[in-house]
Amino acid sequence: MDTKTLASLLPILLGIAWLLPLASFTLIVLFGPRMGKHGVGASYLATLAIVSGFACSVVALGLWMWVHPLSSAHAAAPEESIDAARQHEAVVDHGADGHASGHHELKTPIYYTGDLYTLGQFGKLKVTISFYIDALTVGMFAMVTLIASCIHFYAIGYMHDELHDVTDHEVVLSDGHHLHRPGRFHRFFQYLSLFCFSMLGLVYAGNIAMVFVFWELVGICSYFLIGFYIERKSASNAANKAFIVNRVGDFGMIIGLMALWGGIGTFAFGDMEEPDGTTSRGIFSQVRDAENGYKLTIPDGMVRATVPEVVEEVAVDHRNNPDPLAAESEIASRLSTYREQHYGYWLLVIAGVGIFCGCVGKSAQFPLHVWLPDAMEGPTPVSALVHSATMVAAGVYLTGRFYPVFTPEARLVIAYCGAITLFLAATIAITATDIKRVLAYSTVSQLGYMMLALGVGGWVAGLFHLITHAFFKSLLFLCSGSVIHACHTNEMPKMGGLLKKMPWTGYTMLVGCLAIIGAGLPPVFGFWPFGFGLSGFYSKDSIIAQAYSFWTENPTHGMILFAAAAGGASITAFYMFRLWFMTFIGPPRDHHIYDHAHESPRIMYLPLVILAFFAVVIGWTWPGVWGVTDLLEQARWPAEASAGVLLPNLHYPDEHESHVPAVHLVAGLTAFSTALGGFLLATVFYGVRWLNAAEARQQFAPIYTFLVNKWYFDELYDFLWVRPAHVVAGVVSWFDKQVIDGFINNLARWTRGLADIDDLIDRYFVDGLVNLTAAWTWSFGNSLRGLQTGKLRQYVMLIVIGTVALTIIINFASAG
Repeated sequence: MDTKTLASLLPILLGIAWLLPLASFTLIVLFGPRMGKHGVGASYLATLAIVSGFACSVVALGLWMWVHPLSSAHAAAPEESIDAARQHEAVVDHGADGHASGHHELKTPIYYTGDLYTLGQFGKLKVTISFYIDALTVGMFAMVTLIASCIHFYAIGYMHDELHDVTDHEVVLSDGHHLHRPGRFHRFFQYLSLFCFSMLGLVYAGNIAMVFVFWELVGICSYFLIGFYIERKSASNAANKAFIVNRVGDFGMIIGLMALWGGIGTFAFGDMEEPDGTTSRGIFSQVRDAENGYKLTIPDGMVRATVPEVVEEVAVDHRNNPDPLAAESEIASRLSTYREQHYGYWLLVIAGVGIFCGCVGKSAQFPLHVWLPDAMEGPTPVSALVHSATMVAAGVYLTGRFYPVFTPEARLVIAYCGAITLFLAATIAITATDIKRVLAYSTVSQLGYMMLALGVGGWVAGLFHLITHAFFKSLLFLCSGSVIHACHTNEMPKMGGLLKKMPWTGYTMLVGCLAIIGAGLPPVFGFWPFGFGLSGFYSKDSIIAQAYSFWTENPTHGMILFAAAAGGASITAFYMFRLWFMTFIGPPRDHHIYDHAHESPRIMYLPLVILAFFAVVIGWTWPGVWGVTDLLEQARWPAEASAGVLLPNLHYPDEHESHVPAVHLVAGLTAFSTALGGFLLATVFYGVRWLNAAEARQQFAPIYTFLVNKWYFDELYDFLWVRPAHVVAGVVSWFDKQVIDGFINNLARWTRGLADIDDLIDRYFVDGLVNLTAAWTWSFGNSLRGLQTGKLRQYVMLIVIGTVALTIIINFASAG
């Protein structure tokens, strides 16, 4: 198969995978309640749609790897596609020890792009439904559909209570009774299908405007699913909180979109051939020009926006020589001069930071991290999907997709945002007692890891961790749902000893805990060249290695960021095994709960086994056959930033430099030792219980209180934003009621008074005059009735008298 055939097949296969959940959503909306008893058929339809999408995605991934084999030295591919196919070879020079030396040839990555439908064209602005398919796209499709398929099967068992009428014991009505409502089984899978369609559309999108549409659709779906139990005040508040906080981030994203459109003139990611045979350059090639060695280039539009008078100056200079070609050449020359002076650079920084603001909201980064833990109010399958493969993954995915546009300064913002987030969330997780909230803060922390990696130049490392995290975090959430399903409580202090009752859940959750802490043996133990471990071992090791490499180039910033990465790894190991020990090990703390606990049905624990398998192996590499990092390397844009402009001492090392043995040895030992330290500390407190956790809480009471209250962010935001908003709303309400409504009410009273006066005028003057005229007419008519006597003699006499009188008058008139 050649690239031309692949270019025609990939959009079809991935397009089918994308649209199948939409078809499922539409059918469930129309016929859901009639799909079997209580709508049970809706779950089968939704599951069939996403599983079929997974099959299409796997075929697409297989075809991609067939045409573009995975290896450390990627083979070149002919430049053929529907509209354009571009190539990238990261040809790594291997030394005698078999490790990459970091020297590589930069080329445009392989991608296929094209327009499916033009929605409208407004001047230069072209709004289309388009696709951008590269190795990252096919990898994300396979990951999202696989995890979503497992969650769909799991949800069939978990949501079975919704197949009949539900009595919600958490909602008490005004009469003292609990809420009794019909089940919403079909509606849950309806939302789930729309959620998957939205996320796949976001990955499939070929332009940033289309990304924004599906970005918002993902947000709407999360609102529906987080607030699925809408009658509960906590669920309603959580859904509103998620929606509102994300709108704050999206405001910044809109600013970034405006800066992009104003400065670049297109929303498309890649270059595309137009019908007239010309090639329209996309965002990536404009900021990373191959002719300029893929160095960050300020686009002409951004330079023009900063120096708008350049065209006017050239027009004045060429007034006596109106040669358009000479004028254009002069404009290009002057723009080049201004570009060398970094005009327009601020606009590029604003565009990058603006787009990242949207990612901050979607991926729950500091300071917009507060919505994600509250999202636990939704059903557990929703939590698993939100925290692994859809909503929060969207922010990291877009940061990675948009990576070529980010300036060094913007990347430093990303790095610090990720570092603060990972540390802040990890410290809160060590005090949480709700099993789902521990995992929620774990997600926030791991998302911080991904952003930190991207911020220090680890594009592959950050997206690698996105994929590995998706598998073990979905596993962990589904395991927590299995525990909640058995115990009917989220509180870990009420659990204990459940490993005997729930072996499938317990051991698969152990795999998830080992994967997330990066369990494995570093290379110093002599196993594989880069160590051996579960999937999280490789991705987290890559992040720490890149952070260490960044530290060598930037001592001040690098030390802080490396310390955050290493410290976060230790805290992660502590709170994850605290969770596992409190749930599955030791004596039961509540015998009533323990006695009624039981293993989940097969339809729920089989997905756990599948996800546990991938949580172990997804990070492994089989040279020339499979490797997530090799797959991602094919999608990497040569976007290594050298030095900053606003921060000239900021230097970014090439990510390949973190692959050298010296760096990986330090990173591997750091990751291993910090994770081991956290694990041992959790074992001492909660495993063998040599130390009493309650005594530690008392000894460090102020710190414990601070962390239990989540660093008081909710209280701070309540003081800074919510209460002032309520005050403003109260003032506006008073103004509305007293001033606006008062004016309207007084105006109504005045109108009513005028109407009463008008009524008086109408009654006494208009109607009186009409009535008086009628009365006079009636009286005159009655007076004339007297002449009508009905006597023939009288009538003849009157005729004679009238004739005589008429004759006399005529004679007098004639004589005169």
